[in-house]
Amino acid sequence: MTTPDPNVSAVMSERALLINVAYRLLGSMAEAEDVVQETYARWYSMSPAQQEAIGSPGGWLTKVATRICFDLLGSARVRRESYVGEWIPEPLPDLTEWGGERPGGITADPADRVTLDESVTMAFLVVLESMTPAERVAFILHDVFRYPFAEVAEIVGRTPAACRQLAFSARRRIGAAQVPVTPAVRQARIVGEFKRAWEAKDIDALIALLDPGATVTADGGGRVGTVLRPVEGAAQIVRMLVNLAGRQRGLTLLERTVNGRPGLVAEQDGAIVTVVAFDVEGDRITHIWAVRNPDKLRSWTARSSEGS
Repeated sequence: MTTPDPNVSAVMSERALLINVAYRLLGSMAEAEDVVQETYARWYSMSPAQQEAIGSPGGWLTKVATRICFDLLGSARVRRESYVGEWIPEPLPDLTEWGGERPGGITADPADRVTLDESVTMAFLVVLESMTPAERVAFILHDVFRYPFAEVAEIVGRTPAACRQLAFSARRRIGAAQVPVTPAVRQARIVGEFKRAWEAKDIDALIALLDPGATVTADGGGRVGTVLRPVEGAAQIVRMLVNLAGRQRGLTLLERTVNGRPGLVAEQDGAIVTVVAFDVEGDRITHIWAVRNPDKLRSWTARSSEGS
């Protein structure tokens, strides 16, 4: 009888952490999963003696996964220059709404889920997109996951002092973009009011819910129709929303949690076709992100509208 290798469970237990790090760095679950798969492939390509020589398998896995992400972040900037329309990070559902089965018949594993906290809100992820790859890695590893700068330095190929400066620069970007956090209960109320006003095509109610300088950004990736550039200003946004409500037949709006915050999903013919995230300041909506690219909606499953 073969004796189970105790290192296997220890190594595999790191999967949840790796998924969480990779998603925050890349803004894509599909890419995060690919990174984690490649990381484990590199681990198991080593001989048992090589594995034994690694004092901290968890630390080794994190370093390798982050280095892969770091390389991908550089190439992602080039790829997004040819992306059709705006690129928005992949939205994530609440843990209770993950599908039991993923496309291709793969059962979703709890270790593939991302912990939904302030570091994965859509507003936060969008700010991360404005950072250089080195800033993003230094900030996420140090400020979010509490890795010392000495370890961050090994990954990005800079000195610890340089990594400290990178994290400081990233922190400043985050601080400049941050607004006072609106309590979740109030956000949920505002999003609910927005949903009802949109369904009723109530122009006055929509105007009242939107900040005068509000912005809508949509991501269809060239796969489905949507606006290719951000729409700015409450009046312009309301005009667009009312036009959409008039054209889209059989569309059902449902209140759902999107990246840990109150949001909406749009269902058509039993399938989720759009996921909408919001940024709320006070009692007004300041940003709306609408993800329609089907490639970014695979974590979502069609939900019944009962009880919504």
